[in-house]
Amino acid sequence: MSGPGAGSERHGVVQPDATSQEIYDGGMVVRREVLGAAHVDRANARKDGFTEDFQDMITRIAWGGIWTRPGISRQMRSAVTITAMVAHGHWEELAMHIRAALTNGLSRDEIKEILLQTAIYCGVPSANTAFKTAQQVFHEMDNEEIDTTRADAPDLPQT
Repeated sequence: MSGPGAGSERHGVVQPDATSQEIYDGGMVVRREVLGAAHVDRANARKDGFTEDFQDMITRIAWGGIWTRPGISRQMRSAVTITAMVAHGHWEELAMHIRAALTNGLSRDEIKEILLQTAIYCGVPSANTAFKTAQQVFHEMDNEEIDTTRADAPDLPQT
């Protein structure tokens, strides 16, 4: 495709005439779709004068600027993000992005394969921790499903 405006769709919400608010709004849509509204609401509820600029930045730049781009699928973006979290040892972020990867359509077996790949390129000790993190996430998710499907389940104390 050639001519004026050709290829502008490749930039997601970051179009040449997009306002900062449009980029933020587009990023917030994707952020909510990928991480879940409850997670985003918790993050926004905790922001204050110190963290507000950071929350705005990640919504506009990471979610609006990168995650809205159509160049690769959300599954691929999740695979890359999981790998980066393992490579840098960001275990809390890894747990969050494992949940996001499932939301984005990756299966547990695909996540396992990604983690096996990280053992070679990021190191076995990092992959070991990543597997433990994923196992914990899957366990929590499985228990959440059980808790939400049983109407007669007793309220258990939070630990």
